[in-house]
Amino acid sequence: MEGQGLLVWVVVGAVAGWLAGTLVKGGGFGLVGDIIIGILGGFIGGWLSGILGIHIGSGLVASIVTATTGAALFILALRALKAG
Repeated sequence: MEGQGLLVWVVVGAVAGWLAGTLVKGGGFGLVGDIIIGILGGFIGGWLSGILGIHIGSGLVASIVTATTGAALFILALRALKAG
């Protein structure tokens, strides 16, 4: 993996994790937590988009939207598992 590609993953993960944390929890999870949640959210969002046949476009903004959606769903799933 190129250095630029890794940097984009980290930036998208940080933004998506922070956005998802703000939308679902009311705040972020710290820089490292936001990056991890955002990257996991990117995988989840991309997987779900493929299954559902949803394509919102390409580029940085579309990646952030997809990762944020996946991260928010991930946070909600963790919350449901913790409550149960």
